[in-house]
Amino acid sequence: MSGHLGLSEEQQALLDLVRDIARREVAPYADDLERDAAFPRAAFDALGKAGLLGLPYPEEYGGGGQPTWVYLLALEEIAAAHLAVGLGVSVQTLTMFPISAYGNAEQRSAWLPRACSGEWIGAYCLTEPAGGSDAAALQTKAVRDGDSFVISGRKAFVTHGGEAGYYLVFARTGDAGPSGISCLFVPATTPGVTCEKLEHKMGMRSSPTASMVFDGARVPAGDLLGAPGGGFRIAMQTLDGGRLGIASCSVGLSRAALDAAVAFARERTQFGKRLVEFQGLSFMLADMATQIEAARALTRDAGLRRDAGEPFTQQAAMAKLFASDTAMRVTTDAVQVHGGYGYVSEFPVERYMREAKVLQIVEGTNQIQRLVIGRNLGRQE
Repeated sequence: MSGHLGLSEEQQALLDLVRDIARREVAPYADDLERDAAFPRAAFDALGKAGLLGLPYPEEYGGGGQPTWVYLLALEEIAAAHLAVGLGVSVQTLTMFPISAYGNAEQRSAWLPRACSGEWIGAYCLTEPAGGSDAAALQTKAVRDGDSFVISGRKAFVTHGGEAGYYLVFARTGDAGPSGISCLFVPATTPGVTCEKLEHKMGMRSSPTASMVFDGARVPAGDLLGAPGGGFRIAMQTLDGGRLGIASCSVGLSRAALDAAVAFARERTQFGKRLVEFQGLSFMLADMATQIEAARALTRDAGLRRDAGEPFTQQAAMAKLFASDTAMRVTTDAVQVHGGYGYVSEFPVERYMREAKVLQIVEGTNQIQRLVIGRNLGRQE
C-alpha cells in the first residue's frame, strides 16, 4: 500500500517497518505453518522484538503509544501477510485492554511489559461450550476462599489456548446475570489450568483454538481486574476494541486476495487477451477494490472515534460486519477470477477463502453485530 492520509513521518516510518517485517518474517512462512498447524511463535517474537505487539498502549510499559487508527493500519499489514498472525496480534491487543484500562498500577507494571514484548502471549476466555453469544449466562465460577479465588469451569474456542502465557477469565463471582461476572488474570502455569483439546478447523490452522478447563485453579484475589461484578462491562468494552481488530484483519485479508487476483488476471491470457482486459472480469475486480476501500474507511472512522473519546460501539459493530462480509465476498471472487486454479492449494486464494469465513464469526457473529447496531439505533433520539 502507498502512504495513508494523516500519517506523520514517524507514523509512516512505523508502517514501513511493519510492512517490512510482515514481508520478511511473516508472509514467507504462512503456507508451511498452515499446512503443519504450527503456531507462528517466530513471527510473534519478531513483532515483539520490534515493539509492535502493544502499539496502542503506553510507552512506559513497552507499548508504542500510537492512536487506535494507526494500530489498525499496522494490523492490516500483518493480516495481509498471514491472517493467523494478524488475528493473533489482535487478540494480544485485546487481552491487554482490561489490564491497561482496569488494572491498578502494580498490575499494569507486572503484566503489560511482558505482554507488549511477546514474552507472554495472551488469551481471552469468555465463550463457554453451552453458550457463545449469550455471554451473560456464563457458568464458570470463581469462589472467594480467603485471599484467593478458586476457578472452576470450561471455556470454548479460546484463541491461543495451550500457547498462552496468561488467560483473562470471565467467571461468575456473584448472582446470575451480568452483574455477577468478574474478570480474573490467570497465569498459564496456575495448577488446574489445562488445554482440554485443540479444534481442527477449516482455516487458520496455525492459530490454536482450544477448549480450556479450569479445575479448582487458585489465583490471588489481587489478580482480580476491576471491581467484583464488573467483568461483564469489561468484556463488552474489550469486544468493542476487538471488533475493530477483526475489521482491520478482514481488510488485510481482502487486500491480499485482491492483489493475488489482479496479478493472476494481468498474467493469464485467454482468447489472445489478458484476463484483466475482459470487461466482466475487470468490473469484478473494480467492485472488490471499492468494497475494500469502504471497509477500511469504516474501520478508520471507528478507530478515530475511539481515539477522540467518543462512543464507538455502533461504529465498531458496523466496521466488523461490513469488513468481514467484504472479506468473504472478495476472497470468493478471487477464487472465481483464478478459475480452476483458485480451487487448488498451489494458489493462495484457496486458503484466503477458507480463512475469511471465521471473520464473520469471531468477536461476535455478524448477526450479533446487526443486533448491536439495531439496538443502538433504537436508543437514539
